[in-house]
Amino acid sequence: MKFSIYQESRLGQRSLNQDRTAYCYSRDALLMVVADGMGGIPNGDMAAQVATQTFVQRFQRMAQPVLDDPQHFLVQTMRMAHYNIVEQARAKHFSPIPCTTIVVCIVQQGTAYWAHAGDSRLYLLRRRRIALRTHDHSRVQQLLSQGLISAEEAATHPDRNRVLCCLGGPLLPNPEFSKPHPLRDNDRLLLCSDGLWGPLGNARILTMLGDTKKDLNAIVPDMLTQAEVRGGKTCDNVSLVAMHWRDESTAAPEEHTILTQNMGSSYFTAMHGDTGMRQGELLHFTDDEIERTIAEINQSIRKFSK
Repeated sequence: MKFSIYQESRLGQRSLNQDRTAYCYSRDALLMVVADGMGGIPNGDMAAQVATQTFVQRFQRMAQPVLDDPQHFLVQTMRMAHYNIVEQARAKHFSPIPCTTIVVCIVQQGTAYWAHAGDSRLYLLRRRRIALRTHDHSRVQQLLSQGLISAEEAATHPDRNRVLCCLGGPLLPNPEFSKPHPLRDNDRLLLCSDGLWGPLGNARILTMLGDTKKDLNAIVPDMLTQAEVRGGKTCDNVSLVAMHWRDESTAAPEEHTILTQNMGSSYFTAMHGDTGMRQGELLHFTDDEIERTIAEINQSIRKFSK
């Protein structure tokens, strides 16, 4: 694989950063994740951290060096992340159970697969346009889709923070999963919390990130700063992971480009954002515990679907 990548999470004007970001790659597969702990319930930062850790751990366990089935991996790990948040909350006697939005993307064999719950977003930018964007699981998105409010009204709507799907909480989540999307040379993927896309808006994100001649390390810090400025005194945590995809047949790599072709098949590089985790630190579950968790999740799903 050949790509460049940048992640950062800023506090904004909040007293606590409840966002979590991470990326992790093997020789032939890449994981990116952004989770935004929901602030209306205490301990959202715990929910976001557990969700992020769950994805990194399973990815490192299963991408040897690729995932057998990326879509199945996303489905199962979303369920496991939800279960782990609930179990951690019960073990720590947290009530109510904390929640987090999440957006996660897998890239392998030149194809992207993603999933999300809530209003953390993924953008696919191609040839100076937004080729694809996830749609928020929120009350405001419902109203927009029904034509009941305009985009301008959505920005200040009193229900703009009302999320309809998340990990954690008392109900089983219903995340949304993408179909496979082959990537092209110079495609860019952006995963971000609402603290970024809310203040900037789609047009400004496209203007800033759509010029593929500019290095991510030069562009992205300015995006974060502008989001903070536009967010003003109520600025939320601002977090993102941005990736610039390059075809392996293109010319010599630019500065900051990662080439994975010489990595060992069982070697991983993991980088975590504001998580309090050391590089490579994981939640430690055995194979039996993981399989038991999946079985319990599937049993719960069958019970609630009757």
